[in-house]
Amino acid sequence: MSVEIKKVGVIGAGQMGIGISHVCALAGYDVHLLDVSAEQLSAAMSSIEKNIKRQASRGKVEEADANAAVARINSSTEYADLGDCDLVIEAATENEEVKQKIYEKVCPVLKKDAILGSNTSSISITRLASRTDRPARFMGIHFMNPAPLMELIELIRGIATEPEVFETIGGFVRSLGKTPVSAEDFPAFIVNRILLPMINEAVYTLYEGVGSVDAIDTAMKLGAHHPMGPLELADFIGLDTCLAIMQVLHDGLADTKYRPCPLLVKYVEAGWTGRKSGRGFYDYSGETPVPTR
Repeated sequence: MSVEIKKVGVIGAGQMGIGISHVCALAGYDVHLLDVSAEQLSAAMSSIEKNIKRQASRGKVEEADANAAVARINSSTEYADLGDCDLVIEAATENEEVKQKIYEKVCPVLKKDAILGSNTSSISITRLASRTDRPARFMGIHFMNPAPLMELIELIRGIATEPEVFETIGGFVRSLGKTPVSAEDFPAFIVNRILLPMINEAVYTLYEGVGSVDAIDTAMKLGAHHPMGPLELADFIGLDTCLAIMQVLHDGLADTKYRPCPLLVKYVEAGWTGRKSGRGFYDYSGETPVPTR
């Protein structure tokens, strides 16, 4: 059952939902952004418009294209408004229970041939698909953060995903100007399977007193030519998201090398989740970030 993707629904108006909506609208797709919070939606729509118009001001896109992209995005808090979407991408927080509740609400309103995708960065696609009414038309579509800038999208098939659905989404990803890579349905897929243990090891290096926040990040930027230090990157991703992915790796692969660092756990318990909370491995309350250790 092939489907031509013309309208894309995005569930979740957080950092990833904002970026995915931005990318899809600029590529010419009609977009409907949904969130349970009207206040969050209002802030998200303002952010998307600002981000797209910033691209235009820098000459990255034509002003007319930027205006048209902004006009292609609608938003609401009602799941029924996703009923005419050809593809719906769930971009909610990295919590399996939250995602399952979303699928219970969205599946009854979707068209029979609509494809449902998850932007999960680590959770089993096969297991998520089993919580829906369309496991054959469900797959992982993992955008990197920030979605407008990052060139890669990981595509993950569940055990039941139809080949035609995988091919359709591959074409959709290429139409966004992104490069798809196929990842098997193992915990954290490819990028986070490699990246998050590195970040977790950087937190252990801090925890054990091998180096300060500044020393660790400077060492990796200048010694390994990473554009951003691992602790700065952790703050950007969100320490709660980093912890959730490490827990998925630890639970799913049962290997002690994936044990989340106790310091990472402590920061999340304190509510120090990085940039979004104003404090993580850096304090963001001033003009420039200041290391907290």
